[in-house]
Amino acid sequence: MEPNQRPVRLLVFGRQGAGKGTQAVRLAERYGVPHISTGDMLRAAVKEGTEFGRRAKEIMDAGQLVPDEVMLGVISERLAQDDAASGWLLDGFPRTLQQGKDLVALVGEDGIDLAVDLEVPEEVVVERISSRRVCSECGAIYSTAAPPSSPWTCDKCGGQVVQRDDDTEEAVRERLAIYAEQTLPAVAWFGDQGLLATVDGTGDVDDVTERLVAAIESRVG
Repeated sequence: MEPNQRPVRLLVFGRQGAGKGTQAVRLAERYGVPHISTGDMLRAAVKEGTEFGRRAKEIMDAGQLVPDEVMLGVISERLAQDDAASGWLLDGFPRTLQQGKDLVALVGEDGIDLAVDLEVPEEVVVERISSRRVCSECGAIYSTAAPPSSPWTCDKCGGQVVQRDDDTEEAVRERLAIYAEQTLPAVAWFGDQGLLATVDGTGDVDDVTERLVAAIESRVG
């Protein structure tokens, strides 16, 4: 798939377990723009010692959540970097309605081309995540449907393969409830602004990518 160099500025939404991270990487590669994951971005800002990175570090070192104004400052610093001049893909922000409004205020009404919502039914993502198993040593990922060749022993390093505490069904449903309460209003708001495309995220990974590309091309191509 040849990269399309048309500058695009995209937001990617989706429930945990919807495959958002995988698709965000693919879309960033296709359009030749940086994939800006907010977690990675925050860690980079702290490491580089930027103005907002220093403020974020102080807050996190105190065991507190980074407030919206600081996160927005970190994002502003990141979007000002040279590699984002011709577009970007933002993954993991905004998480709330207020963050969405603040982001639009930051980049301007024409500063976002499209927000895509990767739609996967809740029961599907609950099954995906609760069946996930992870090597406690190297982080390799398995599932109850595709376990390692030796019973719960990692094929790559021989470490123990376990279910993480936050991958239990109860923990997954709690996280999905938070997403529904905090993030879905932001998704709906972008829809009200005429900036949202909802895409079916079920099925083969390549098929999902093609659906996403078609949605983007129909709106900003």
